[in-house]
Amino acid sequence: MPKFLIKASYTQAGAKGLLHEGGSSRKAAVEKMVGALGGKLEAFYFAFGETDVYGICELPDSVTAAAASLAINSSGMVSETIVPLLTPEEIDKACKKSVAYRAPGQ
Repeated sequence: MPKFLIKASYTQAGAKGLLHEGGSSRKAAVEKMVGALGGKLEAFYFAFGETDVYGICELPDSVTAAAASLAINSSGMVSETIVPLLTPEEIDKACKKSVAYRAPGQ
């Protein structure tokens, strides 16, 4: 199952919600959402700085990841990005694919 990196930052209202609910509650909510989508939450960490939350999850496919991203971002409480993660073996396969690309100006 494909893996994805979740990077999320709370809005002011989202931070107030976090203060009210606590970190464990937010992790449980994300775990429940990912599970309901047929996936698994592997890691969930809070941070401070530009990004407030980092998570790694497995989801069935990119369409499911996009649906989760749309739902999270449309809440207005969180600004979130989901990044697909590739294994070294997947990169090996990509390296072997022939791509006809011409750089601009060449």
